[in-house]
Amino acid sequence: MKDLNQQLSEIKVVPVIAIKDAGKAVKLAQVLMENGLPCAEVTFRTEGAAQAIKSMREAFPDMLIGAGTVLTCEQVNEAIDAGADFIVSPGFNPTTVKYCQQRNIVMVPGVSNPSLVEQAMEMGLRTLKFFPAEVSGGVGMLKALAAVYPVKFMPTGGVNPGNVKDYLSLPSVLACGGTWMVPGDLIDNEKWDELAKLVREVAGIIA
Repeated sequence: MKDLNQQLSEIKVVPVIAIKDAGKAVKLAQVLMENGLPCAEVTFRTEGAAQAIKSMREAFPDMLIGAGTVLTCEQVNEAIDAGADFIVSPGFNPTTVKYCQQRNIVMVPGVSNPSLVEQAMEMGLRTLKFFPAEVSGGVGMLKALAAVYPVKFMPTGGVNPGNVKDYLSLPSVLACGGTWMVPGDLIDNEKWDELAKLVREVAGIIA
């Protein structure tokens, strides 16, 4: 069984999804699976997040599914019950991190500076979300952080087709999170062919 870091390093780009209608989750997961990105980070920014994760998990047991924008212990419980493989948060909240450790689920908290990296390391974490990536210094900041800290990063926030290869070229970067291949309007309007095209383009970039 591959650990999360191995899986992320193979997938390279994690689609970050805010889905309003959980009824569309299975079809969206199918598009991702069939077009080269067998992974999703479903954010808890919408009410249908937990149900979307549950539906994806039931339809595609082998899909790597994360729960994103998790801010509370209650949301951790919802994500675990729905079948999430890992938890992602935009910031570093020690309470949520400790709870994930108690529940035995991998937590990837957001950091944006050296102090937060050190606090995360103090709690035993070595895989971190670099967020918001571009406005926090982008590739240059990651190079500086990687020079002194033995951790791996998943940069998210401002990552796009024009810079994703720059991020992925860094040894400290496991994978990037991005929204550009799963725009909400295409999901809402069930433009599956257009979504598939965007996903294939990403898969082509990182191949």
